[in-house]
Amino acid sequence: PSDWGSLTPKATYQEAVRGMNDPLVKKYPLLVITPPGRYRVHSLFWTNPWLKGQVYQHRIWISPADAKARGIKDGDMVAVYNDRGKVVMPAYVTARIMPGIIALRSGAWYEPDKSGVDFGASASTLLGGDYDSCIAPAKAATLAQLEKYEGDLP
Repeated sequence: PSDWGSLTPKATYQEAVRGMNDPLVKKYPLLVITPPGRYRVHSLFWTNPWLKGQVYQHRIWISPADAKARGIKDGDMVAVYNDRGKVVMPAYVTARIMPGIIALRSGAWYEPDKSGVDFGASASTLLGGDYDSCIAPAKAATLAQLEKYEGDLP
């Protein structure tokens, strides 16, 4: 069809912008993936206290190797950031994710403090708002750095 723009009629490999071959990987060495939340439909049910705090805990998944290198233990508060924003949330240290990759489930609400740090830990804070870094129907990955958070919590 004539409205496909630069898309090809069949699947072809395209280098990911803000992927592991991007020069930004030197500054932001972790690939953030944003799978859907298990107990939410996008951001629906974010304010349900039973689903938000008891059944499901919104945490960043990190491998034991990446956590150890950063002095992070399961449940520690961490800051995940890149040039687009910063989120603060608890860590979930698990061997269920590969080293070099962190998973931030989508669907959280943006809850910034006065300085713009997002304590709701919305994946959109790190994904940004441009369309050039997106080769898929929706943004799903970016690069970031993660470190133990030592600041105050709201």
